[in-house]
This record gives sequence, structure tokens and C-alpha cells, in this order.
Amino acid sequence: MIRLHDVNKTYPGAVPLHVLKGINLEIRKGELVSIMGASGSGKSTLLNILGILDNYDSGEYFLNGTLIKDLGENRAAEFRNRMIGFVFQSFNLINYKNALENVALPLFYQGVSRKKRNTLAMEQLERMGLADRATHLPGELSGGQKQRVAIARALVTNPDIILADEPTGALDSRTSADVMDIFKTLNRDTGMTTVIVTHDPNVGAQTDRIIRISDGKIITEA
Repeated sequence: MIRLHDVNKTYPGAVPLHVLKGINLEIRKGELVSIMGASGSGKSTLLNILGILDNYDSGEYFLNGTLIKDLGENRAAEFRNRMIGFVFQSFNLINYKNALENVALPLFYQGVSRKKRNTLAMEQLERMGLADRATHLPGELSGGQKQRVAIARALVTNPDIILADEPTGALDSRTSADVMDIFKTLNRDTGMTTVIVTHDPNVGAQTDRIIRISDGKIITEA
């Protein structure tokens, strides 16, 4: 599903910052994987490359057998919208849209009719136990509810991969456990490949495999 060979990334500047150094990584279809590392280790840059949100300088990145390199923005957006669902620490919900509208938004960009996208969005909210919050704005939801709306939004296009960047970072320990239960259940029931960037060892311990990154290099996989 995901294969990186000798991937490097440097940010230019007065002192160039070599953030990824010869990354070799393979994530198989259906795996639930965590990427762990300290702040500045390169884990978020790696996730951005996996999500086609950032380019890399050298090496190769294959996503489902397709080489992802030097894509134009339209082509990159097409891949992201069709294949990848994103979940972020800060939820990234639109404050003036209700839960249903937030979940339906990716389908709008796919050109799905309003009626169908609202039906599909409601199905995902029901899956998350939030049908009764469909008309609530983000400001009327708890942190855990916001993250479940964000997960529903990530799932509504039926992507091949979920990429989650510190999805429990803004949540208390009990709500974090609930969110991880959702990820594990989704992975078990649907076989959806899931990659979670986290600094929390409790989150990492619940995944099938932990990829540890330090100073831009993968140091261990277990």
C-alpha cells in the first residue's frame, strides 16, 4: 500500500534543515501503524509526504503502486480526495458549518449531489454515535465529539488510507481511549490502512506496529 525508498527532505534556509534522511518504509494494506518520535524528529514531515501535502527531494514514494512525485496541485488534490482521509489534532472543523456539513464537505469537492452527500454524511455520524449532534456547530461539541466528527469526515469518501496526526493530543485520557477504540474498530472491521503519528506511548502500544523516528531517520520498527 505504502512504500518509501531512500526518501530525503531538506528545508532550505540560511542553514538548510535536513529533516528526513534516507527513509525506507513499507506499510501493508490493512495495517494499523503508529509513527513515534520527539518534537522535531521528522514524523509530521513524513506524514505530510505520505498525505501528498508536501514534496520530497529525492527517493521514491509509491502509493498503491503509483509513484507519487512532482505531482501538480490538481493531480495531488485528486489523489488526496480519492484515496486519503485525514484526522488532525486540532480537528480542523469549519466553525460556521454544523457537524453534518463538515462531514459532507469532502464529497462536495468530489461533485456529489447535496442529497447524496448529506445521506452519506449522516451514515458516518450515526456510525460515530453522533446522529443527534448533526445540526450542532463545532462550538457546541465537546473535544471528543469534535474528533469523532473529524473521523467521520475522513471516512465519508471511503478512502484507502487514514492518516492521523496526533489525533488524541488535544483530548483527556478517557476521551483519547475512546478515540483509539474507534480507530481499532475501524481497522478491524473494514481493513482500512491507518497511520497514526503520536508522541503518546499508550497510543503507540495499541497499534500493530510502532515505527520510531529520530533526527530524520527510522531507528526501530516493532
